[in-house]
Amino acid sequence: MRAGLSDERLFLLPLRFSFAALLHQSVHTTEGAQITTDPRINDRIRTPEIRLIGYTGEQVGVVDIDTALKMADEVGLDLVEIAPDANPPVCKIMDFGKYKYEVAQKAREARQNQTHIVVKEVRLTPKIETHDYETKRNQVEKFLKGGDKVKVTMKFRGREQTRPEMGYKLLQRLAEDVAEFAFVEFAPKQEGRNMTMVLGPTKKKTEAVAEAKAARKAKAEAAVETTDGA
Repeated sequence: MRAGLSDERLFLLPLRFSFAALLHQSVHTTEGAQITTDPRINDRIRTPEIRLIGYTGEQVGVVDIDTALKMADEVGLDLVEIAPDANPPVCKIMDFGKYKYEVAQKAREARQNQTHIVVKEVRLTPKIETHDYETKRNQVEKFLKGGDKVKVTMKFRGREQTRPEMGYKLLQRLAEDVAEFAFVEFAPKQEGRNMTMVLGPTKKKTEAVAEAKAARKAKAEAAVETTDGA
């Protein structure tokens, strides 16, 4: 026993040294090498045996790594580990550069096809003029057709606060005017000097986006035909 050290402290020493070594290795790996999520390819695959899929998709079976690398080299392609957790790991012969490009392109298309429902806001007053009301209604209709929700805020000023029923009736009228495109998600509710109502679109955002794209495409094709026929 080392002088001055208890049995408990002697037991903890190896654990401390092991932890320090692991920490050093972790930091070294983080600082000295770039962490990547790409699959292992070619000579980075260290498993002695793999289950191989040929470049045309055929099941070759279990082969040693050297044989698989040779087969990939003969056709000028890469050996890519596609299922590292399988036993043995599954690898496929493919063009890795082309594969990465296709994955990135699919991810980009998926991001472009993502739809986000936005809550638009339109403000009214109980004594709004007819022309201004029509403008606001058309604005609400446009948002709803685009698949977005609309928060309609009725603002009361001065003595208008004593007649909230005027604002309530106007909100009801608006909901009826756009009933073809919307449903009342939250009924009119008084909040201090304001009264709010939320309208939800009857058409899903994805459908609205798809229709908008189709309309733009049809418009562009019509413009081309007009130009050609001129």
